[in-house]
Amino acid sequence: MLLHSTSRSRRRSSALTEFVSTKLQQYLAFRRTLPQRPPLERVRVRARGLDFAVYRTPSVPHALPLLCINGGLLFGHELLWPALAPLAARRQLVFYDQRGRGATPAAPGSAASRIEFDAGDAVALRSALGIAQWDILGHSWGGGIALLATAADSAAVRRLVLVGAVGVRGDWLPPLHNAALARLAGSQRQALAALSPTLLRAPDLAHHAAYARAFFPAYFADHSFAASVAAPTGTSATGAAVSAQLRRDGYDWTPLLRDLPTPTLVVHGAADILPCTEAERTVRTLGNATLQLLDDVGHNPFWESPLEFFALVDAFLTDSLVAEQPPDP
Repeated sequence: MLLHSTSRSRRRSSALTEFVSTKLQQYLAFRRTLPQRPPLERVRVRARGLDFAVYRTPSVPHALPLLCINGGLLFGHELLWPALAPLAARRQLVFYDQRGRGATPAAPGSAASRIEFDAGDAVALRSALGIAQWDILGHSWGGGIALLATAADSAAVRRLVLVGAVGVRGDWLPPLHNAALARLAGSQRQALAALSPTLLRAPDLAHHAAYARAFFPAYFADHSFAASVAAPTGTSATGAAVSAQLRRDGYDWTPLLRDLPTPTLVVHGAADILPCTEAERTVRTLGNATLQLLDDVGHNPFWESPLEFFALVDAFLTDSLVAEQPPDP
């Protein structure tokens, strides 16, 4: 949500307050309609020499599981659980802590970690879990991991969902700091302005964690959500190494992803700090993708527009299931 001039802000203050409170009330009302949250089983899964912490809801007959890959790079699976719990009604959800995050140990030589290692882990986990085929959902940087994993394992990925996903090239990153400053005010703006994005090219966990915490409110279109959700605490030196490498060296996944045949739903908030032009470029790059822009929604549509978000994702994945079931004899 962009800041307005003082006089303009006074003229719109009552309307803005009504909009914000209504958005938050809609989210709280949605939560009250949900059934009891399904249990989340934690298991250890050995893959690529590491014991991954894997979390899964109960299996659902005749439905493929959905692998959910969180973003943030510094955090564990808790960024998406229980946020995505409503999707568990029709399918098993599978989460995991990426290498060196959450309850999954770091690999030897983690200072040289790359996002490509995370993508390879997702492929290896599918095999280690004995899953022949699944759907994948990736959020933010998890969308990048999901794209790379799908490109490497496309025959085993039936459908792909990208939510507020990073772009297929890294040129969206440098302008992001100033865009966030333009959204913030007061102490929030001061906190972010005091941190240099240039220092994120080095794998200093303390700086990466502080920057992620200060940046967090800029992800929201509705500032009341930013005030009501505690910023996560980054604790992963591995994630800091991955983030630093991406910022320092840049990236271009276009050659790997061009004409990817996997049916893909790209869900992006029209008010996401990550520009909609990146979602549009992703759709142009992929061979079989559809873009759904959500109005007045930021980086976390499962919070800021849950009714629309879950309806879109559930329909996309359920249509896939129905279409591929054999006809009755």
